[in-house]
Amino acid sequence: MISDFPWNDRYGVSDLEHVLTPALVLYPDVIASNVAHTLDLLDANPDRWRAHIKTAKLAYTLHALLDCGVRNFKCATTLELLTACENGANDVLVAYPVMGANAQRVREIADRFRQVRISVLAENEQQIRQWIGSQVGIFLDINPGMNRTGIEQGNNSEVVELIRTMRRAKLEFRGLHYYDGQFGHEDEPQRTRAAHAGYDRLMQLVTEAARNDFQIPELITAGTPTFPCSLSYEGFRDAPFVHRISPGTIVYCDATSMAQLPAEYGYAPAAVVVTRLVSHPSTGIVTCDAGHKSVSADAGVPTCVVMGHPELTPIGPSEEHLPMQVKSGPVPDIGEVLYLIPRHVCPTVNNFDTALLVRKGEIQSVEKVSARGREMPLLQQQEVPNRR
Repeated sequence: MISDFPWNDRYGVSDLEHVLTPALVLYPDVIASNVAHTLDLLDANPDRWRAHIKTAKLAYTLHALLDCGVRNFKCATTLELLTACENGANDVLVAYPVMGANAQRVREIADRFRQVRISVLAENEQQIRQWIGSQVGIFLDINPGMNRTGIEQGNNSEVVELIRTMRRAKLEFRGLHYYDGQFGHEDEPQRTRAAHAGYDRLMQLVTEAARNDFQIPELITAGTPTFPCSLSYEGFRDAPFVHRISPGTIVYCDATSMAQLPAEYGYAPAAVVVTRLVSHPSTGIVTCDAGHKSVSADAGVPTCVVMGHPELTPIGPSEEHLPMQVKSGPVPDIGEVLYLIPRHVCPTVNNFDTALLVRKGEIQSVEKVSARGREMPLLQQQEVPNRR
């Protein structure tokens, strides 16, 4: 994680006396720059990017991606799927093994948005057969060693048999999904070596499938940490499948991704949390109003970086309070405004109902965080008794 990000004028917000803190602030010009940098790395081909909207979440940001030619997305919840479909996405993968009512809801959305190519993940026959009779396509999820979901890598015969099951059930096999997020904590060049070793095994699976007369239509790899690893892997060049990468964090960036990605890529934080100092409880400690209900703590402590203030180190937060150690220099004044770069931006965005869009210091609009949270937990046709 970066320990400091220098302050510059593009991040200042005027008229803060009318802003309730903590507040999520997005910078459209920085978003546009991050998207442009990504497309440059993809040789100006937006079709190579299956952007994960768990970060973007706002209809505004989805439209910014669509305006740049990005048409393929992935998501994790039915609300994210609905938001993507409502805002013009052409192709959306629900990159989560939905079951039960969640699967039924995906079917409902697919029936409503028949013009959208909707896919899901599966890793066993039960998950495959629940889609019989639907127009939903299926990606097989491969476990790269993260041990979160997926078929254990190396079980090539099992993958081939599941593809065969899909063919018999007249379901469309759309490819393989491989999220190697466990290498985010590795330093270079070990991260690239580890990721490439996994890709070598993926290519063995592609070969095994071809040997059984099955082609892999699409192969999805790489969230933000291994994005550079996928770009440098020779086996994905001129491959007999469409290869797409799926980083989402790079749209807004955060303190972690900026440390993981090469500085020459040019990414900058496009989402910050504006907060105010509210207390000076003891010598060398100040507290602001951005606890873990504002800046997510799921990536650990410190939860964020204070922009332009390397002397401030956030320590363990509570729900609404974020204490910070003052390493040296003068103690900031009570009421002073600070700009926090989250360590993990995705769940931080999810903490807010709305975001302020700021250009050149001026608040341009207030935008709803459209895909925040989840849908109502009952399918619409389910009646709930009214008990008083």
